[in-house]
Amino acid sequence: MVDSLSPVLVTGGAGFIGSSFVRHLLGQNQAIVVLDALTYAGCLDNLTEVAGAPGYRFVQGDIADGALVADLLATVRPRAIVNIAAETHVDRSIDGPAAFVHSNLVGTAALLEAARGYWRDLREPARAGFRYVQVSTDEVYGSVVEGASREGDPYFPNSPYSASKAGGDHMVRAYHHTYGLPTLVTNGSNTYGPRQFPEKLIPLHILNACDGRPLPVFGDGRNQREWLHVEDHCRGIAAVLEKGRPGESYNVGSGIQRANLDVVRELCATLDDLAPRRDGRAHAEAITHVTDRPGHDFRYSLDCAKLTAETGWRPQVALVDGLRATVRWYLEHGDWCRAITEARYDRNRLGTSL
Repeated sequence: MVDSLSPVLVTGGAGFIGSSFVRHLLGQNQAIVVLDALTYAGCLDNLTEVAGAPGYRFVQGDIADGALVADLLATVRPRAIVNIAAETHVDRSIDGPAAFVHSNLVGTAALLEAARGYWRDLREPARAGFRYVQVSTDEVYGSVVEGASREGDPYFPNSPYSASKAGGDHMVRAYHHTYGLPTLVTNGSNTYGPRQFPEKLIPLHILNACDGRPLPVFGDGRNQREWLHVEDHCRGIAAVLEKGRPGESYNVGSGIQRANLDVVRELCATLDDLAPRRDGRAHAEAITHVTDRPGHDFRYSLDCAKLTAETGWRPQVALVDGLRATVRWYLEHGDWCRAITEARYDRNRLGTSL
């Protein structure tokens, strides 16, 4: 790789996964420049604890602004770009797909073009060491009836969200094969943990339970996801950044599959222990089944053997431990929860996620 003193540019670094990745790299004594548009899910509070860290810098801006990105690259001279900037919520993509096309496809294309110009003008050995990592999702593979998705499997996106992410992935591949840009793609499974925006299943249900609200579950709740703790996800992205082969894609999953309803029940049991209802009733009594999402994928599953074989990465956080720690975090950070929900999110408008 290039000089380790050169920064890594992390786009979307004020979001859920992005801010965790920033903390991970800073913990490895790597310099970081964050570029984030601070849309509804991006929050500078996610980065408060690192704001004064040596080697850290924040820039507000949109990855679709090619001129801004080109100027930033010329100024900060990063050794790598890790693109985590994205619109990610399936329900929102159904309501308004244009924003997803803008961020996940148009934005990725603009970022790639700026990266190509920057990389083309680098001198060796910086040019050989430069990397562009695209952080994507398991949803691009579509619903998996049995077995697990492997790198190279066909894409079958079934929502505007996953289609926009698939389009971005295809652009990344094209820039490698057409121009030689040293790109890599990670396809991560369903990620959870602290600081996740409360439109997603786990934080939504924790906060709803604490507020005495219904706990909505799509359909019969049998839809299955592979649950990956955000710290494991970030370690996987970092492993690909440092050890992955340009032009390749890598699945990042946990191998832990649970139905959505089972996860909600586990959350309820944890909340019964850590934050019992005042009336003494079980939190699970608030579970409410609601009309299923249009085109709802039934099951996702990833084969991560390639990532493990090439980098040595393995997930470390067991689901039961990760869920309990996540519940504790939300219970202990009421100010963060209130600020982000009151300012940016109407839980009465959007429902259940997943």
